[in-house]
Amino acid sequence: MGKRVAVVGAGVSGLAAIRCCLEEGLEPTCFERSDDVGGLWKFSDYAEEGRASIYQSVFTNSSKEMMCFPDFPYPEDYPNYMHHSKLQEYIKSFAQKKNLLRYIQFETLVSSIQKVPNFLVTGQWVVVTEKDGKQESTIFDAVMVCSGHHVYPNLPTGSFPGLEQFRGYHLHSRDYKGPEAFKGKRVLVIGLGNSGSDIAVELSRLATQVIISTRSGSWVMSRVWDEGYPWDMVYVTRFASFLRSVLPSFISDWLYTKKMNTWFKHENYGLMPLNGTLRKEPVFNDELPARILCGTVSIKPNVKEFTETSAVFEDGTVFEAIDSVIFATGYEYAYPFLDDSIIKSRNNEVTLFKGIFPPLIEKPTLAVIGLVQSLGAAIPTADLQARWAAKVFANSCTLPTANEMMADIEEKMGKKLKWFGQSNTLQTDYITYMDELGSFIGAKPNIPWLFLTDPQLALEVFFGPCSPYQFRLMGPGKWDGARNAILTQWSRTMKPTRMRTICEAQRPHYVHSLLKMLAFPVLLLAALLALY
Repeated sequence: MGKRVAVVGAGVSGLAAIRCCLEEGLEPTCFERSDDVGGLWKFSDYAEEGRASIYQSVFTNSSKEMMCFPDFPYPEDYPNYMHHSKLQEYIKSFAQKKNLLRYIQFETLVSSIQKVPNFLVTGQWVVVTEKDGKQESTIFDAVMVCSGHHVYPNLPTGSFPGLEQFRGYHLHSRDYKGPEAFKGKRVLVIGLGNSGSDIAVELSRLATQVIISTRSGSWVMSRVWDEGYPWDMVYVTRFASFLRSVLPSFISDWLYTKKMNTWFKHENYGLMPLNGTLRKEPVFNDELPARILCGTVSIKPNVKEFTETSAVFEDGTVFEAIDSVIFATGYEYAYPFLDDSIIKSRNNEVTLFKGIFPPLIEKPTLAVIGLVQSLGAAIPTADLQARWAAKVFANSCTLPTANEMMADIEEKMGKKLKWFGQSNTLQTDYITYMDELGSFIGAKPNIPWLFLTDPQLALEVFFGPCSPYQFRLMGPGKWDGARNAILTQWSRTMKPTRMRTICEAQRPHYVHSLLKMLAFPVLLLAALLALY
């Protein structure tokens, strides 16, 4: 074995890190504070300190073909969108089949990670762990931080005057587990993200009244997209990404807002985002518009202040006799075992090259896996991040200079503001980001070469879903089953929904989709040419 690598956390990012270290001949040791793998997806009946927490009714927002480990497809009978318990089964199966459990020390807390005194020479780290009340210090050649970013709740109580005198009950969505305790109550949910929407919809069946307060609104998408296909199987494609990059911004913005408003007119439901052209992550909820139509959920603007029993909104309206307030206000980035200056080296913001490497440390021996957010799924993103990081640790890849990395970060921050607006999250475009990481390790699909050598596969790769298998199709870490997995992904998508078979399954027709997407730009161009 080669260099010793400490991996913090055994969720999907940690498991990807372990496997990728082994592929590069490194020696990983993973520290997990709980008693099992899964991280965020390991459900508990109560919120555990220092661990991510989900509610009982959570389902995935990414479909199974788009959120698998790239060489480990889900069983074909798995539903496209999974309950957290089903995903946890898959994660445990991956860990077992890839023989990763032997590298994990469970019920072990990482309390400190610090540079060794001669870090400038060795690049090593001292990792202090705790188990059964005993501390142990170990020196590692490198560290992968895979502890996630849904652990430490952002509870902005100072932003709501009068909250301290509010006599009702208030909690963060992290502590919410189910609707039973809110039966017959009047509930205010602050925040229109995925958690806030899920919780509000679930509560609306038992609570007397539910109101969502939102500062800026949001696009709301259904998991069921055009013609009943999973949204990401038809939306996250290389062809669509190519169109977004070449079309003039005003056309791209018009197409985007038109598509987001296809399901229902957001302005009629109080959901319209303040800046609808920003590519912020939309809310995925199949029931919210119906709940609003039925009157069991209402949308209100930001809360101006609280009284002892009520909330006053910025439009002057009041929600009286509130029993409970749930803050679905997201999470803060925090790594209590690590010096803040390592991760936040720019204006106290998270500053990482490609969302992974701290640019100003003297040796590239620390990587953060799984922090970047996009419209793509977390598992394939973490896998590709870990592959690159492992190669950097193994000296198979090198990073640019600190100045070059900082310049790249500044450039990406400008693009992030343009596309996603002001946000604390490290947001990026999924396909662009994955291709960039893939190019660093020689795993980016060579589309022109595929069209020359394998046209059938090329059509599926370019016009079809940008599924994880594409990043194990060629180059180092190539998976021999990738081609077949890509060509059969639609059959696995249709399998669990066709329990009653009448005729052959239908899959999207790429030429038809191409013509539909190009219709407006072509008509616009024709009109401009006619004018001249």
